[in-house]
Amino acid sequence: MKAVLITEPGPPAVLKIGEVLEPQPAEGELLIQVKATSLNRADLLQRRGIYPPPAGTRADIPGLEFSGTVLESREPDCRFKPGDRVMGLLPGEGYAELVVTPAVTVMPVPPNLSFEEAAAVPEVFATAYDALFRQVGLKEGERLLIHAVGSGVGTAAVQLSREAGITMFGTAGSNEKLSKATELGLDVGINYHTTDFVETVLHQTSNAGVDAILDLVGASNWEGNLKVLRPTGRMIIIGLVSGSKVEADLSVILRKRLRIMGSVLRFRTLAEKAQLTHLMIENVLPLFEQRRLTPVIDRVYPWQEVSAAHSYMEENRNFGKVVLAGRW
Repeated sequence: MKAVLITEPGPPAVLKIGEVLEPQPAEGELLIQVKATSLNRADLLQRRGIYPPPAGTRADIPGLEFSGTVLESREPDCRFKPGDRVMGLLPGEGYAELVVTPAVTVMPVPPNLSFEEAAAVPEVFATAYDALFRQVGLKEGERLLIHAVGSGVGTAAVQLSREAGITMFGTAGSNEKLSKATELGLDVGINYHTTDFVETVLHQTSNAGVDAILDLVGASNWEGNLKVLRPTGRMIIIGLVSGSKVEADLSVILRKRLRIMGSVLRFRTLAEKAQLTHLMIENVLPLFEQRRLTPVIDRVYPWQEVSAAHSYMEENRNFGKVVLAGRW
């Protein structure tokens, strides 16, 4: 079968389409013909050789999610059968014609979504749902600050928070991204190139601050985040685009009684991923069927233009997801 291969660590040009052996499903797994996948920051890091996948997953084929059709099922419960439209998370190897994955981590594609739209759902909506509602425990009426609100996870977080009755502040690097995020439900947009998010948040909240922060950026926001969190506030860090090293004033954390968390889906156990998949099917997918949530896609690239897709995302030009799809 064909797959996108990382021929060596490096820039987008190292990505090439090549031939690899077809995967074989084991007991409890599905063999799936991939119709589309989406880019994630982890793919870019893996391509550069600085974010290897979990043991047992090929390091030379990136890809953390898929949409496609079931070709073969070795699932004892028979929830899925050949021909079913499905989507889900992967530890890697999603940039390929075929993938195998445990059936317990697979979701049905809502009937009103295309394969391209479905490929833009699993990673970002699972990440945002898990971070905001399972870990942070966001509640109706609270205030949330989302950094990188124009990213895939950011656009998912805005929509999920809107449905939960949350007041949202969001940062992005362009007014265009903030305008689009506002259309999704963002209340206050902050261009970090021209505006200090600390001043804006404190002014808009009469110095009360926010109840929670979803940070996809990392080190550069650390000090400001501590300033805008109210006492007993919560922050979850799920991205390190600006770096991972900070100098921390622990007295602020103690004095405000803050809760600071980190999260990543890729290295969780199968049981944890299965539980999150079940919660997504129950609580999130119905909102897509009701058209209350929508996948946000910036561009769809053919497989042959995967290097261009990586370059586009690496330049932070996208609002929402960048998708790979089409004929090989």
